[in-house]
Amino acid sequence: MTLKILDTTLRDGEQTPGVSLSVEQKMLIASALDKLGVDIIEAGTAIASEGDFNAIKEISQAGLNAEICSFARIKKEDIDAAADANADSVFMVAPSSEIHIKSKFRGKSEEDVIQISVETIEYAKERGLIVEFGGEDASRGKLEFIKRLFEAAVDAKADRLSYCDTVGVLTPERAESIMKELSSQFKIPISIHCHDDFGLATINTIYAVKGGATEIHATINGLGERAGNAALEEVVMALEVLYGIKTRINKKNIYNTSKLVEKLTRVAVPPNKPIVGDNAFTHESGIHTSALLRDTTTYEPISPETVGRERLLVLGKHAGRASVEALMKEFGYKATKEQMLEILNRIKEIGDKGKRVTDADVKTIVETVLQIKREKKVKLEGLSIVSGMSITPTASVKLRINGHERIEAATGLGPVDAAINAIKKAISEYADIELLSYHVDAITGGTDALVDVIIQLKRGNRIVTSRGARTDIIMASVEAFIEGLNMLI
Repeated sequence: MTLKILDTTLRDGEQTPGVSLSVEQKMLIASALDKLGVDIIEAGTAIASEGDFNAIKEISQAGLNAEICSFARIKKEDIDAAADANADSVFMVAPSSEIHIKSKFRGKSEEDVIQISVETIEYAKERGLIVEFGGEDASRGKLEFIKRLFEAAVDAKADRLSYCDTVGVLTPERAESIMKELSSQFKIPISIHCHDDFGLATINTIYAVKGGATEIHATINGLGERAGNAALEEVVMALEVLYGIKTRINKKNIYNTSKLVEKLTRVAVPPNKPIVGDNAFTHESGIHTSALLRDTTTYEPISPETVGRERLLVLGKHAGRASVEALMKEFGYKATKEQMLEILNRIKEIGDKGKRVTDADVKTIVETVLQIKREKKVKLEGLSIVSGMSITPTASVKLRINGHERIEAATGLGPVDAAINAIKKAISEYADIELLSYHVDAITGGTDALVDVIIQLKRGNRIVTSRGARTDIIMASVEAFIEGLNMLI
């Protein structure tokens, strides 16, 4: 039996502080999740707001393969909202710990919770909904009560059960043993819903699957309130690669989905995040790089292509001869032993100053040491920006490309975006360039600070990094972009 995945990026993930998605943004993410291959998309809480209701309705009518689910409390109005939004199912939760029953159902007993749950499940079934019934805060509740609650839910014709580690207090051993006990008693599918308050959401989810869970709840990039939920990309890759447990996830779509969610939620993925972080398949150490160039499995447990990524070799104070030679080969340059030593020393000197060494830095160093004069294919001859209150940021740019003058204008979300869009428009006939990443650092304090912009550009299979440093962030960004263009064209 293939493990099912309920993705709750659009519900629990949206509860991340500061995250609020429009209907259009939710639709984009839902379509990406469907292409990713998740079985159930929890698209929001229909009763929560008009926006959530409309998002669930639109996603439900989009003809996606996934089951579309709405979160619900054990209240009939929640069920009506979900059904009216055309959801396929509800993930309905009832308080199942003493703490939650006392705070949410004041004056009511465990028996009251069971009775209300049964009535609401039966009502949801009458409204034609698939019901996944969960015990909220189950990991702090008494297992005997959870079992009685689940028995009543099964009798009321719930389709699936869910054990919720709402505040992330499960341990792997408990997750496995509890799931073994529950899955041996109940013959309908049981899912696990874990939060990451102690950093155990991924391993708790995996151990719950080992114990018999047939469905998992997760979010892209581990989004969620407080410390987040179990990260779909981590759980799926660990289960498939390390435990041999299959899912329906199209792994090659993992990275693109992660980047889309990062862009729309504006929650940056930490560079050291497993699977999807910038550094997950990036190598600097000379010892590592030398081995990687011979056999990629030496320092990579999976190939980056598995999850839709590419390997990146970067240079710094740990750079070795092999990585520099590989980059020089890409540039089409050769160096003597003495020249190579000088190139390495200059690269390490930049790294020792705490700076990131870009491809453009290396190329400049190589060309300086080898005394190669390179004529730039793309030159900036003019730039004008209009921006302000109630004005759409607009940029006009004059470039000389291979000796030919090009003048173009474009708008953007801000002056930097407008300038980059204008340049991309100007060079569109010469090359299709994709901006992969954009990073800004203020080197000194104050409004006149020197700004260091590092960007990553892609053309076909080639990726380069370049830098621009000015007191003007627009010019620093343009400088970095044009430097990268000159390496790619």
